[in-house]
Amino acid sequence: MRRKDIPSAVVVKTLRGGINQPEAKEFVDWILFHGKVCKHQNLVRMLYCQTQRLPMYLVLEACSPGNLLHYLWTLRNSDSESLSPLQHFSERSVFLVAKQVAAGLDYLLSEHRLVHGNVAAQNVLIGPGFSVRVSGLGLAFEVRQRQTDKLANRRCQNDKLANQRTAEVPLKWQAPERIMKHPTTDRSDVWSFGIFLYELITLGSPPYPDLEPECVFLHLQKSYRMKRPDNCGGPLYDLMKYCWMWSFKDRPVFSAIIKLLGSYTYLAGTTDIYIPEGMDIIDYSKRAGVLP
Repeated sequence: MRRKDIPSAVVVKTLRGGINQPEAKEFVDWILFHGKVCKHQNLVRMLYCQTQRLPMYLVLEACSPGNLLHYLWTLRNSDSESLSPLQHFSERSVFLVAKQVAAGLDYLLSEHRLVHGNVAAQNVLIGPGFSVRVSGLGLAFEVRQRQTDKLANRRCQNDKLANQRTAEVPLKWQAPERIMKHPTTDRSDVWSFGIFLYELITLGSPPYPDLEPECVFLHLQKSYRMKRPDNCGGPLYDLMKYCWMWSFKDRPVFSAIIKLLGSYTYLAGTTDIYIPEGMDIIDYSKRAGVLP
């Protein structure tokens, strides 16, 4: 897409089928959601849309290298002497990326009373200079639809869709209250953010690597928490454990997390994180409990 004669890569989402199909209204609602909600520098932003005729489409900004989880995997088993500036990823880089994600999530809550619902590295985009955009806002969209639509039959439909989307969130990222089907709160996102910190410092390792997904909750009930990863300093690990407090009321809010990340940054290591093992996608999918 050209803006002010400068070409830039974008993502285009289109609606297949006719304009009178039920999916058409949901697609328009999805566009309106992006236009109203995604105005923060750390959320993926809408650049353009067309809804007056077919084909309907939504144009979103693209980031390169893009998917954060895949980017982390490319850093494994890399020769530091041949790395580009964006590939020099240290504990301090973790703080820089994490602070931006926390800012995007804090904006969702403070400005729109929305929780993300699926905080994970795979739902974050990374661009030049470690600039970050939070994506994967499907659950937040469904919650907003339930808040604004007053028709009972539509609410039931949205409840069903939201439950389907919740089921798509891997167990290893879910807070205990979500696994127990209790109401989700912003502190549920905070728990997932702690898992996200683990993903960053381990260059995309699956959380709870020694546990099957269905066994995680039983261990959490017994106060089990993941050990401090290699390359992870004490302040960063303390923040992870703070996010993993059993009671959601004992976890920090995102505004506090942003301050903690800012105050701890000078303590973070500046040496490139090195993990010699590459990532096998099939093995990752099995251990993480996600679809390959």
